[in-house]
Amino acid sequence: MPGAENMPVPAFHADRRWGFSNERLGIMFHGNTITHVDSPCHIFWDGRMYNGRSHSLVDAETGSAWAAVTAAANGIVTRGVLLDVAGARGVPWLEPGQGVFPDDLEEAERRQGVRVRPGDAVLLRTGYGRFRHEAGEASGFTQAGWHASCLPWLQEREVALIGADSPQDVQPSGYDDVLMPVHAVSLVAMGLWMLDNCDLEACATTAAELGQWDFHLSVAPVRFAGTSGSPVNPIATF
Repeated sequence: MPGAENMPVPAFHADRRWGFSNERLGIMFHGNTITHVDSPCHIFWDGRMYNGRSHSLVDAETGSAWAAVTAAANGIVTRGVLLDVAGARGVPWLEPGQGVFPDDLEEAERRQGVRVRPGDAVLLRTGYGRFRHEAGEASGFTQAGWHASCLPWLQEREVALIGADSPQDVQPSGYDDVLMPVHAVSLVAMGLWMLDNCDLEACATTAAELGQWDFHLSVAPVRFAGTSGSPVNPIATF
């Protein structure tokens, strides 16, 4: 607005030299492109959310009364560990449809000299961020990511959050009856928070240069009341 005529305070109206910009935002953040956090109320299974809560706790007008993103209103701050599976396999990126398995996670740990511990956030690099920069966005619903066989491994390590540079689940998942098993089991059965569509390239470059694959991770969701997630800008501090 080039002038102050539209300010709600009349005293500003005479100021012809003072202007400003303003925005009104509408946000759709779930999906395969925007970096965002999923809270446990994002997915239902047989009408149930995490800890057996009914999907009826989610209302179209007020949002979710259980496990909404405001459960993390004070932020998520923990040790982050980047597992560069593309690097461990010696490829620039995993091809769409290639899954990551527990053996890949342990090989990345061995190669990087790091071990996932209870309470950690584990970030998976498939190289999709580099693929997007160099080759363009993958088409369709085929993508690299976690295979569901990693879920017992993550549970055994008592991980608090997982992230990936893709929308998490490998697609096709290998399970005809479950579209996104990593999402379904993580959010509904494990209460595991998720960071989708991270750009991990700068993080991986820094980790390789320093020879350090763990860091202080901070994730600060917007306090949208009742929502199933939030766009976020995760920060890794080495």
